[in-house]
Amino acid sequence: MPAIEVKPGIYWIGVNDRTTDLFEGLWPITSEGVSYNAYLVNGDKKVLIDMAKDIELNVLLDQIAEVVDPSKLDYIVVNHMEPDHTGVIKTMRRIAPGVQVLGTARTQRMLAEFYNFTENVQAVNDAEILDLGTHQLQFFAAPMVHWPETMVTYETTHRVLFSCDAFGGYGALQGAIFDDQCTMPSFYERESLRYYVNIVALFHKPVLKAIEKLRNLKIDVVAPSHGLIWREHPEHIIQLYEKWAGYATGKPDLGVTLVYGTMYGNTEEMVDAVAQGVVRANVPIEIFDVRHTHASYILPSIYTHSGVLVGAPTYEGALFPPMAHLMDVLERKRIQNRKVAYMGSYGWSGGARRELAGWAEKLKWEMADTFEFPGMPTAADLRYGVEFGYRFAQSLKEEA
Repeated sequence: MPAIEVKPGIYWIGVNDRTTDLFEGLWPITSEGVSYNAYLVNGDKKVLIDMAKDIELNVLLDQIAEVVDPSKLDYIVVNHMEPDHTGVIKTMRRIAPGVQVLGTARTQRMLAEFYNFTENVQAVNDAEILDLGTHQLQFFAAPMVHWPETMVTYETTHRVLFSCDAFGGYGALQGAIFDDQCTMPSFYERESLRYYVNIVALFHKPVLKAIEKLRNLKIDVVAPSHGLIWREHPEHIIQLYEKWAGYATGKPDLGVTLVYGTMYGNTEEMVDAVAQGVVRANVPIEIFDVRHTHASYILPSIYTHSGVLVGAPTYEGALFPPMAHLMDVLERKRIQNRKVAYMGSYGWSGGARRELAGWAEKLKWEMADTFEFPGMPTAADLRYGVEFGYRFAQSLKEEA
């Protein structure tokens, strides 16, 4: 897409990435893509705010050149050091050798560590204002949202918040960059939640602290580095992030995430029965097969729902390995304080239930109920499974 004016003298010059399969080398975006939203302030001084991965250099340069000669840049603002925002910075400095790079003091150190340069780098203080004549930029430190050097930049005249990873989401921009022009708002909200849980959720306290710090700013536009630019309802994405951050310590929504794996179909047969019981209790449910669904897509459901049903067979005296992998990711992301129940098949001995109980203890999950059965479930087992699911769902309703 060509450069697009966000406000007078302020341009989106971002790029779409539909080539990368794994964001951070970990989270799948093959079908969704992602945008790297860079911005240009074109006034008495020329300021580039955030950049892109090095593989997008030529597109980014073309975008900048639509507005100004890239060699004439006066400043580059580095809100966040991660290479999907700074990958082109060494080349940008060669093109504009006199450009001044601005960031926090930690950014100053990390530029030397990541890109081996220190010259023409200036550390800015919290709440410091840079007067550009036609525009003013104010910088606010936002450490651990989601790296320690992170800051956000606020343009005071048109009240634009350049928030970098904060308030961002997966999803390449599909013909529109603004929320009021978007024809697929549910897609971007869903991908913002997945992005939040995958990337930012571990740092929920710094997120809430940053939101509180910015609360008194008058914000007309939220311009993150990934996903939609929010100009019609900038408060909406901020409220969503605040809500999602609250799930880490407060009550999640009433609902069940049923995650399962199966070797020969026995546990899967029980899953259908248990799900029937949950639906009978009129509780929302989402079902995921851990063999075929990446943890990236499962985490948002577990993060937002109060109950987790785990269906997994015993494998060599322990939890089915794909399920154990999911539990490891949940522990790393510290998704705690959920209510969980377990059911699964075993051959000559159990073991999955015992290992899951250990994971539950680490995660501070309440182990509510368990049900193991040997081999293939009988008709009586399946009837019990319906009751099992119903009972668990009812217990969640009582606590909601």
